Amino acid sequence: MTTSPSHTPPGTLNELCLGAIARYRERPVAMRWKPAGGQWTPISFPELLERIRSVSLALADLGVRRGDRVAILSENRPEWAIADYAVLALGAADVPIYPTLPVSQVEYILRDSGATVAFASTQALLDKLLEVRPALPALRHVVAFDATAHGANVLPFADLEALGRTLPGEGWEAAALMARADDLATIIYTSGTTGEPKGVMLTHGNITSNVLAGLQRIPIQDDPGQQECLSFLPLSHIFERMAGHYLMMHAGAIINYAGSIDTVSTDMGEVRPTLMCSVPRLYEKIYARVQENAMAGSAVKRQIFKWAKRVGETCVDLTLAGKPVPAALAAQRGVADRLVFRKLRDRTGNRLRFFVSGGAPLNADIARFFLAAKLPILEGYGLTETSPVITVNTFSDLRLGSVGKPLPGIEVKIAQDGEILTRGPNVMKGYFNKPEASREVLEPDGWFHTGDIGEIDADGFLRITDRKKDIIVTAGGKNIAPQPIENMVKISKWVLNAVMLGDRRAYPIMLVVPNVPLLREWAKRHQYAFLDDDALLARTETHEKIEREVKRMLRDLARYEVPKRFVLVREDFSIEAGELTPTMKVRRRIVEQRYKDRIEAAYVEGPDTQA
Repeated sequence: MTTSPSHTPPGTLNELCLGAIARYRERPVAMRWKPAGGQWTPISFPELLERIRSVSLALADLGVRRGDRVAILSENRPEWAIADYAVLALGAADVPIYPTLPVSQVEYILRDSGATVAFASTQALLDKLLEVRPALPALRHVVAFDATAHGANVLPFADLEALGRTLPGEGWEAAALMARADDLATIIYTSGTTGEPKGVMLTHGNITSNVLAGLQRIPIQDDPGQQECLSFLPLSHIFERMAGHYLMMHAGAIINYAGSIDTVSTDMGEVRPTLMCSVPRLYEKIYARVQENAMAGSAVKRQIFKWAKRVGETCVDLTLAGKPVPAALAAQRGVADRLVFRKLRDRTGNRLRFFVSGGAPLNADIARFFLAAKLPILEGYGLTETSPVITVNTFSDLRLGSVGKPLPGIEVKIAQDGEILTRGPNVMKGYFNKPEASREVLEPDGWFHTGDIGEIDADGFLRITDRKKDIIVTAGGKNIAPQPIENMVKISKWVLNAVMLGDRRAYPIMLVVPNVPLLREWAKRHQYAFLDDDALLARTETHEKIEREVKRMLRDLARYEVPKRFVLVREDFSIEAGELTPTMKVRRRIVEQRYKDRIEAAYVEGPDTQA
């Protein structure tokens, strides 16, 4: 087999893929997947190579050429990875599309990218493609992953593979390895919290450099068959694709594709992963559930939890400060671990070495709690435009509340207005078909404007304080960073989500999505009558309860930063409703528009006199 030597670092994703298959071909499992209602099904490295080659040859037979774009509309599964590598091997670029996007955005991405072939997984996602296909003359072929997904002029994935197996494959690998580092590998459309989606052009070199730099900082051990990750963040997002897909492949970790976001808890128990990537929302939910379970128990159980949490976090703070843990405290730590923390590790499969967090700021208190439970979360920072990782915390360089230090070869500096700028081999080529937008964020000397506000401390750790466009400027001229405040609130067991508003207003207010099941139990204990959830949230007692809990979380804020009114919202913000991006960032403008009447009413009522 023609591959680059194993001791030569890959310069392209094709070298990365083929090199990993060559190194690990004797290992029995490369990846696994469990379809709905099925069993975990393994794929070996030789089988993976054969399937990639077959699909790649078949795509070439369908007319896919170097420089073409091929779209993938699918949840995480082996076919996603196979299609990805098959496209890259031809010198084409793939265009991932989030499965949750509405039809109108799917059409926009397909049209703007000029995709000639599109893959879809399920019947529901295939139907999205078929609905817009008549309006897309460039889209020549549609391929369905699922054998049960059908439509007019739709090619089953199995038939595509079968076609490829009949075609001569001599020279295919050699041709794939002719790719260059500056070749376009993918166009990823950023959902964005405002404005029209932009296609981020990432090259082979952009992403491969990030894989290699990441492995210098993130400790992935190359133990045969011992390292396993659970992949559940969308592969459409560059964070999971780089860290949970390319990096894991290069490092030889087994990739397990979760059935869905709803099965993650069960899948963790079955797969027992050693590594996982996630956004903070998963950790927030786990933390809230642990708190809720502890507080729902007896008075003794509640006191044990509070004591264990205090002991564990005290040990963490001493260790991070480089101070010894006294013997008596260490003994208490052992008891706390047996009574509380071990149960949390059991829920992860009891093999997890660490989590990696990205996509949004992680609350330091949550990170401290997980570290106390011996489940360290290595928080990093980056954007789609930076392939994506810019900085990351490591075991040797860990500071809670920060997003770590820059990866090797990446520069970071803070502009005069507080914006974070970065430069390095991971920075995108530009926005597809948008030269003006590219010039707005890319300076001639290579510095990229992230749009985030932050600061670098004396030891070189970067802290993110907010999004530049998210800063709330009140009518009185006060600048308020809403994200950190929202994160404080969301660690309360009484709160599922929160959004702060108030730009150009006299004062800020907050929309709060309360934990309704917990509120129901609370109301029954206090014998508060209610017909349904809307009636429960309408009660004065409920509003006062949530307001007290939220203000308790915000007691250390400056007075002008504390919301003066709270609006309770029953339904959580969602991607489907357009209130969240696929990476769970809030679209404040959409949220504000949806709840316009209630927001206006809150301002008419005036500030809470006790605020």
